[in-house]
Amino acid sequence: MGTHTRIAVIGVGNEFRRDDGVGWAVAARLLERAESRALPPSTVVATCDGVPARLIGLWEGAGLAVVVDAAYAEPGRPGLVHRIELDAERLAQPPTTSSHGLGLGEAVGLARVLGRLPGRLVVYAVEGADASVGAGLTPAVEGVVESLVASVEDEIVRHRVAGAKGPS
Repeated sequence: MGTHTRIAVIGVGNEFRRDDGVGWAVAARLLERAESRALPPSTVVATCDGVPARLIGLWEGAGLAVVVDAAYAEPGRPGLVHRIELDAERLAQPPTTSSHGLGLGEAVGLARVLGRLPGRLVVYAVEGADASVGAGLTPAVEGVVESLVASVEDEIVRHRVAGAKGPS
């Protein structure tokens, strides 16, 4: 698979920590929808606990990596989605704060040093309300899962269209 064609969609988090499972929920729903409407053959959908080495392994060699993760802010607005897009030139700064001890920012920094960044990284950070132990998303976060899945599908389409057009 070529660097410019491979797409990695990564749901980050822990499905047993309430809203921290939003990335996993989006990945699962995306795979369900792919049963009736196939994703491009070079697309990999995976889940990850946020450990930097695992994230790097999942996005390494990808032309596009889309990461969905929970984020927590004070004061927070549960269900608010932040979209952050970084190309290879702008991946020098960590894109977000993760709910994990080591997370996305550290993975970006380490991948940069190792030369293992994706061509483009799009992060969807969803503000969560509850990261306590337990299954199931809060209603505010559950309410954005379908729109996130549609947004991820749109990212894939835009990437494929841009790749088909070639460099300008």
